[in-house]
Parts: sequence; C-alpha cells; structure tokens
Amino acid sequence: MADDSSGRIAADLRSWVRSAAPGARLPSTRELVARHHASPVTVQGALRALVAEGLVESRPGVGTFVRPRVVTRPVDYGWQTAALRGGREPAPGPGPLRVAGADVVALHSGYPDPDLLPQRLVRAALARASRGEASVARPPAAGLSGLRTWFAQELAAATPVGVAPVTARDVVVVPGTQSGLGSVLRALVGQGRPLVVESPTYWGAILAARQTGVRLVPVPSGPDGPDPEQVARALAETGARAFYAQPTYANPTGAQWSPATARAVLDVVREAGAFLVEDDWAHDLGITTTPTPVAAHDDAGHVVHLRSLTKSVSTALRVGAVVARGPARDRVAADQAAESMYVSAVLQSAALEVVSHPGRARHLRQLREQLRSRRDLLVSALAEHAPHVHVPHVPAGGLALWARLPDGTELRRLVERCERDGLLLAGGDEWFPAEPAGPFLRLGFAGPDPASFPAAARTLEAAVVEVGQG
Repeated sequence: MADDSSGRIAADLRSWVRSAAPGARLPSTRELVARHHASPVTVQGALRALVAEGLVESRPGVGTFVRPRVVTRPVDYGWQTAALRGGREPAPGPGPLRVAGADVVALHSGYPDPDLLPQRLVRAALARASRGEASVARPPAAGLSGLRTWFAQELAAATPVGVAPVTARDVVVVPGTQSGLGSVLRALVGQGRPLVVESPTYWGAILAARQTGVRLVPVPSGPDGPDPEQVARALAETGARAFYAQPTYANPTGAQWSPATARAVLDVVREAGAFLVEDDWAHDLGITTTPTPVAAHDDAGHVVHLRSLTKSVSTALRVGAVVARGPARDRVAADQAAESMYVSAVLQSAALEVVSHPGRARHLRQLREQLRSRRDLLVSALAEHAPHVHVPHVPAGGLALWARLPDGTELRRLVERCERDGLLLAGGDEWFPAEPAGPFLRLGFAGPDPASFPAAARTLEAAVVEVGQG
C-alpha cells in the first residue's frame, strides 16, 4: 500500500516539477506529509523515485530542487558498423517475451500465472538459502552435489530394468535450459554444422541456433511427433549428428511422442551415430498423461537430456540441468564453465529444497487440475466464440494451445489489430525454422485470468473476420 501511495505522490510531484523553473525548491518533507496525509517514509520514497529519474536533486541540509533540463544531442553510432563488420543477424524480440500491462489479456505468454507456482515453498527456501553458507559460497562448476543427485535420481526412477541409470556425475546444473541448450549446440554441433529439428519447434532453439551459427534442418512433426523415416533421411542427407526435439508437450503444438515414435527415433539416432537433444521443458506440466523421458531408455550416451524447473517451480529460479554421458557431458560442462562459471549456490539450494519438499507432490497434483481447467475453458471459449479459429489438437500437457487460422490470414495485421483491443497474441511464425506451413497462433492458457477467455475469443474472432475481409 505504501508503494501505491508513493507512486501517487511521485506522479503529482512529477507534474509540478515539469512545469517548475530549474532550481525551484520542492516543498519540505514535512509539508508534503501534511499535504498528502502520508507518512514520512512514503513521501521519501516518492522523492527517491524522482531523484532516480533525474528530475530533482537532493542537497542534504538544504532541500530538494528541480534539476536543470539538459537537452541531449543525438549520438551517432555509425562507427560501429565498420567495427562490427556485420556477420551476425540481430536477435529478434520474441513476441512470447513481451511484458504485458495490467489492462490486457496476455494469451501470448508461455509462462504460468504465479498463483500456479509453489510461492510459499519458494519464498521460504530462498530465505533459508540466503541466511546460510550458500549466500557466500562458490559452488562447484557442475553444480551442487545434492541437486545433481536429485536430477539423476528423478531420471533413474523412470529407467527400466536392463538400462544403466544415470548418476550425479552425468549431470551439469545450468542457469536455465536456454543457456544449457546454447552449450549443447556449441559443444556437440558446432558453428556452420547442421542440426535436425522438428517443425514447428521452440523459438528459443531457433534463436540459440542462430546465435551459435548452427544451420537448422527442419522435418515436419505432428501430434504424435515426427516421422522417424524423415528424421533418418534428414540425418543421412545432411550429415547432421544431432536431432533437437521436445518429445513431451512440445512448444508450441503440445504434441507428445507416442512410445512407438520414441523407440523408433532412438533407433534412428543410434543407427546414425548421432545425438538426440531431448528438451524436457514441460516434464512437470502433464494434464492427462505422465511423461517418460526418452533418455530413460538410453545408456549409450545418444540422448542429451535438458531438464527445466523454471515453469513448475519459479520463473525467478533459472535453474535447470543437462544430463549427458561420456565425453559429451565433459564438453558441455567445459562450455558452461567458460560461459557462466557456475550457477548461484543460493538459487541451487533453494531449488533443491523446493523439489525435495514433501509438499511438492501435492502441489503438482493441484497444478495438473488447474491446468486441465484452464485448458478446457480456453478450448470451450474458442469453440463457442471464435469459430474461425481451429484447434486441431488438444494437448495432454503443457501451457498453450496451437491454433490454425483461415488460409490467407495476414498474421501480423491480426496480431496488431488484437493488441489495439487489449489482447496480446504470439504469432506462430516465430516457431518455424523455415517458411511457415500456414497462419498459426500459440494461445497460452496458463498465464491470463481464465475469466477473460470468452471476451478474448470474441476479440480474436472479430479480428479474424476483419483481417480476412480486408
């Protein structure tokens, strides 16, 4: 409440300052307290905000004064063109990462509402970690032993009899699996080399490949995953030695590989002497199925497993793991050490406490039901209020729907039209490594208030009709 009051006082003072002459003295703290019926702490917070913005300056013992307005000249950065010499495309600003205001419906987001996360467990874990040894200690480069053991044991629990389980030695803790993916591409694929990927595929993988100079080779993928024969053909024709995929609740489609597809793809990469880079980002986000990682069926080091905690523990705890065997693990570990040195021990300790807490199993059960409810509400809202928006596959897990729009829909115009009406959308073009197969949208059901789904569907339908007629 104090923050809100400070904000209102700061807004009033900001208007006054902009109309005042440079050097004008602001009312004293005592005068402002009386004028706004606020506490001294609240008034001081407002003044600090104006100082941070460079609008006023505080002179101890004298008062607070309006700073002179400085007219800045445009800076010419043209010299950098010669210094940088081109060679790299600028990174895009992905639509899914846009920060939404409070007055919009954010169907573009791929992150869950904070109310879906174990907030109490996370806060308590961070508080304990910050008071302990982790707050000042430097952890091992590969990660805390306890957390590495947890990642290994989780994967080992899904490993069938006859397959050697992974150990903590095979685990490298990373500051989020996006960072881990970059290390995998640099260490195991290499600049200029081909990487086979599903199409559509995770936009972050496309970005990581662009940033590391890896060349993408797409193969089409459906609700049950890609055709293993097409994967085999792509590996053989391009000489690629890695296939990146999300076998469980793929982003953006929500597809889940069938057990037969998983076995067949694993056979393909074994035959090709290649790696399967398995991005298990949504391991904890099952709704009607329980995932079994492909890595649990491989002990020859063909599967490099990426495991994320961000979406199910806390978006503020950027902690994940790369699980790999043999020299591949050592190469990834070396790249991570060179890039980030180590992951904060505070974050690792907090993450370990949360995932090891007895209450987490109950939280995951509740999360499953909440995701089911949100998914079904959005599917129903689209069916009732947006008949031109087709959802070909209702996902068994994950955080979003993959929706097909009518042929010929101008996606950019549609997204811009909806944004003017307070509906943020993520155009499907960003998930295609080559030309899009059609106009698609990824519609997140885990972030926005479910009560907004019917109105959002009506807004989307009106935009589809208008853009189609235009």
